[in-house]
Amino acid sequence: MADLGIRYATALFGISQESGLLNDYLEQAQLVRDNIESEDAQRILTHPRIASEEKFAFLQKAFEEHIHQDLLGFMRLVISKNREAYLLSALNKLVDMIREHNRQTTARVVSAVPLTDEQAAQITALLEKKLNKQVDVTVLVDPSVIAGISIHVDGYFLDRTVRKMLKDMKENLKGE
Repeated sequence: MADLGIRYATALFGISQESGLLNDYLEQAQLVRDNIESEDAQRILTHPRIASEEKFAFLQKAFEEHIHQDLLGFMRLVISKNREAYLLSALNKLVDMIREHNRQTTARVVSAVPLTDEQAAQITALLEKKLNKQVDVTVLVDPSVIAGISIHVDGYFLDRTVRKMLKDMKENLKGE
């Protein structure tokens, strides 16, 4: 059952490809995912005493005017089979599949100080060239890194921060 979210996502991906609506499904899946990942929404969707009809009505009211009928039908199917716990993972996987198909990825850059628009653009351009993908960069500020940057992208982590260098130096001194 662990791969049920993947199976659902694969089916939705196929439907979105056949209909030529990959980018629409991407935006809509992100919309639904971002709105149901809260603790409150998950509590409603996974509560055993809330009837399936009420759960679907909750989703229908929230999304009916904003998403494709196939995506709404998918949510109805998941709820009718009492598999609400897989809804979020299926949507996450669908987003990942479409982004991979479109050669898109996201990167998280952490810096001690805010980056200028030019610096962020340079990092984005460098990552896009290296990865041969469109990269959406999110820049976070964390003064505890002291200086430098760290980058998380596609399962890789590059840490060139002073905090990391000091930690490594401390470990090397302990080892001697």
